[in-house]
Amino acid sequence: MKLSSLVLAAVLFAPSFAVAQSANPLTANAKLQFGALTGFVIRSAEKVPEDLYSFRATPEVRSMAELFGHVADAMFAMCATAAGSKPPRTGIEKAVTAKPALVAALKEGVSYCNTVYDGMTDQKGTETVPFYFGPTPRLSVLYFVVTHTYEHYGNLVTYMRLKNIVPPSSEPAKPGQ
Repeated sequence: MKLSSLVLAAVLFAPSFAVAQSANPLTANAKLQFGALTGFVIRSAEKVPEDLYSFRATPEVRSMAELFGHVADAMFAMCATAAGSKPPRTGIEKAVTAKPALVAALKEGVSYCNTVYDGMTDQKGTETVPFYFGPTPRLSVLYFVVTHTYEHYGNLVTYMRLKNIVPPSSEPAKPGQ
């Protein structure tokens, strides 16, 4: 096996090994997925020029600004549900349209969710809370945040491709990544 193959394997599997060694591997894995994905979403919000924030792929769908706002709203709402509290912020999708404010709202949503992930354990994650589909384990709500964000990152990828913007998840890795 070449040295470059060994280095690649170490980079790909080191985070999984660290999660497996955690006292709360399910929670640690959910947070790992959330962090990777939200990094792409924030980089997308930063990368898309503000004049494209009003772009809609078709008249019936959300604009880019509304998608970013919807993702931020969902982070606050779902992470608050998992924590058993009220969302600290709502209404972003309908009220916030400026790029700097949306980037800030996304970062704030990620930070808030990270505090919820940090306070979660696998044991606490089995407790149920009211959710869209009925009583749901707290940790399942946190995994749904990841699922929901992936869904809308997919929308954003399509929008970016339509405007000839390479999505962050398709960019070549930079040295040190």
